[in-house]
Amino acid sequence: SGGVQHIELRSRQSVRESLRALGDDIRADAIKLGMLGSADVVREVAAALAASGCGAIVCDPVMLSSTGTQLIDADGVSLIRDEIFPRCRLLTPNIPEAEALLGRRILSTTEAEAAALELQRLTRCAAVLLKGGHGPSEELVQDVLCDGTNPPVWLTCDRVQGGNSMGYHGTGCSLSSATAALLARGYELLDAAVLAKAYVTQGILVSQRVGAGPAPVAHTGFPRTATAMPWASRTAERGAARPMFARCEGLAVRGLLPVLDSSGLVAEAVAAGARDVQIRLKGLSPAEVAAEVRAAQEACAAAGARLWVNDFWREAVKVGAYGVHMGQEDLAVLTDGSAAAWSELGQLAASGLRLGISTHTYGELAAALAVRPSYISIGPVFATRSKAVTAAAAGPASTAAGASALVPPKGLEGVASWRSLIPPDVPLVAIGGISVHQAPAVIAAGADGLAVISAVVSAPDRAAAVREWLSLWPRR
Repeated sequence: SGGVQHIELRSRQSVRESLRALGDDIRADAIKLGMLGSADVVREVAAALAASGCGAIVCDPVMLSSTGTQLIDADGVSLIRDEIFPRCRLLTPNIPEAEALLGRRILSTTEAEAAALELQRLTRCAAVLLKGGHGPSEELVQDVLCDGTNPPVWLTCDRVQGGNSMGYHGTGCSLSSATAALLARGYELLDAAVLAKAYVTQGILVSQRVGAGPAPVAHTGFPRTATAMPWASRTAERGAARPMFARCEGLAVRGLLPVLDSSGLVAEAVAAGARDVQIRLKGLSPAEVAAEVRAAQEACAAAGARLWVNDFWREAVKVGAYGVHMGQEDLAVLTDGSAAAWSELGQLAASGLRLGISTHTYGELAAALAVRPSYISIGPVFATRSKAVTAAAAGPASTAAGASALVPPKGLEGVASWRSLIPPDVPLVAIGGISVHQAPAVIAAGADGLAVISAVVSAPDRAAAVREWLSLWPRR
């Protein structure tokens, strides 16, 4: 653990035969590259990559050890630029490595984003994740992901404080390896980067020194630690200064949450005993929306229930609703990095209105955590007939651009994973294909509340359906 003491490079023939044996035996779903050491090794690896046909190559451009030891010769660096980088799905340099590749210092987050964009362009790799562990902040670690097409995404987490004055080693290698493993499992790039960062941070949190040097990152399994989960923002500044929405008091959204499309249905549901209802209005004029929201709030106020308004947050503020629910598209508009959007988001948080956010992928979960919402929903848990659920394939930053992919059901495992990665004071609401008979298992997996649409709206007796769902929480 004290540092690199000696480097013994393998012969070119040895590397060639090893790569041939691997290629003949196992098809690679993803490949991770680290220290290559010499130009001869780079040539052999480049040839093997060309023959592999693998589209998920992750390169950690290891050129210097953490103690400053040079780990590859100059000819090797030149060949990596020409033969390795253009084949990569992702390049994961830290700040010193990016400085070496670009020949200039990187002293701020603004310079880091510019460096990541330039590296992506110069190296011709598909994307760059510039790691921020060497960044200037003592409180945060901020990485930036750039693919040259979508806006950059900043991934931020709290810097682990105390416990190890000498720091940690193996973080960069672990991050790139975890990202490659997740790409091999079929995760989109942003989801893989989010989970890999959570994995490394989780490992740092429980790492222990085993020698005289820095502590190695512990390898702990799939991320399950809320304090390790990063949040995603369009700019480093927004990631460093997150808003925080009012918390859900008492039993708010910790039970049944019918999602209804008219004030009349809201009145029926609260009369049957529902204490949280969401109104989701489509295809109405602004005047009709305002009238429906007002009528729904009046019905909720009379019954002592809480109204959640889908999307129309200004109308929710005007009538004094309890909260607003947003999908990723509307959240992207309020978090697009502009001063105007930031001002609107601040107004919404300052209003006291609670905020719930829909999430379908780990990248979207990271985007939701960037605004510290009142609750988070996950879906679809099971296959649903209500609508085809899509998510931005490149992450929250690209949602407004329309690039999307169908989201498979998350299942009980997904509910449990989400619950473990969300702060304990933030309720998790599950939605999508949940029957009243499946509901107990979803609750047991970690859902605090259940949002239902057709199970209530399409029921022959809607009031009876509401009461049946409410019976799942008999002590409330």
